[in-house]
Amino acid sequence: MLHPDTFHASRFTLHASQVGRRGALSYEFEREGPRTVLTRSSCTTPWHHFPPSYLDDSGCAYTWLVNQSGGLVGGDHVSVEAQLGAGTHVLMTSPSANRVYRSLSEPARQEIRLSVGPDARLEWLPEVTIPFAGSRFHQSIHVDLAPGATVVLWDAMASGRVAKEERWAFASVENEICIRTAINGSVVERYGLVPGQLPDSVGLVESWDYVASMFIIGDAVDADRWTGLDLVIATILEQRPGLVLGGVSTPAAPGVVVKLVARSAPDLTETLEAIWAAIRRELWDLPVPNLRRY
Repeated sequence: MLHPDTFHASRFTLHASQVGRRGALSYEFEREGPRTVLTRSSCTTPWHHFPPSYLDDSGCAYTWLVNQSGGLVGGDHVSVEAQLGAGTHVLMTSPSANRVYRSLSEPARQEIRLSVGPDARLEWLPEVTIPFAGSRFHQSIHVDLAPGATVVLWDAMASGRVAKEERWAFASVENEICIRTAINGSVVERYGLVPGQLPDSVGLVESWDYVASMFIIGDAVDADRWTGLDLVIATILEQRPGLVLGGVSTPAAPGVVVKLVARSAPDLTETLEAIWAAIRRELWDLPVPNLRRY
């Protein structure tokens, strides 16, 4: 028979891989008349469900991704899945930054899977991810586009808690973004960052506080419009010399890819808002709504 003290200790001894939460958030959208409506949803902690709102007369369903715990810790494994039916228009965003806290061993993992139906539009615009000192974060974002579908995908990361002087002090960050089109190829971005071990080719990043990517991909847009959007975004990136550095490229799939670094959160936010406004105007003749994040 075990001594009571021994039994008590054994009950609460957990392997590192057993620590953390498993949270899943799932949405399904369909088109009903002029509007996109949420037809099915589910969530488990730490996700909290909010029904979409309608901020204008475009019929777009503005949907909030809310992690009520305030951040991710080592061992957390959270996921988001969304299926957009034909002709839908959904914007998914978050009310605040995605904070990743210090971990001694296990990373926090976030998996995103998005399926965009025929002639549908998805705008994925979450707030920036902030990896705290000593944190470990693994993220994957996979998007499948049906014929005629378009995705606008924004992904941004801070160097850390800049106000706390925790610049590039996280343990590791791994990120994968994969966008697959129906017939015209794929766009893939993968990277792993370990501060202090950055290769010379990307060492420039360490002198900036924010890194971001924007993918605008879809086969419903003609080549001339992509060219026009490319020029407009390039002009926006040139408006903050010394504060924002970026470039625009043409991927294998139909679309435009933007990569940029910024000195401060306001510089990043203002640049995003200008690029987003240009995308909505050039592709869909729509204004930018007031998301009222806070």
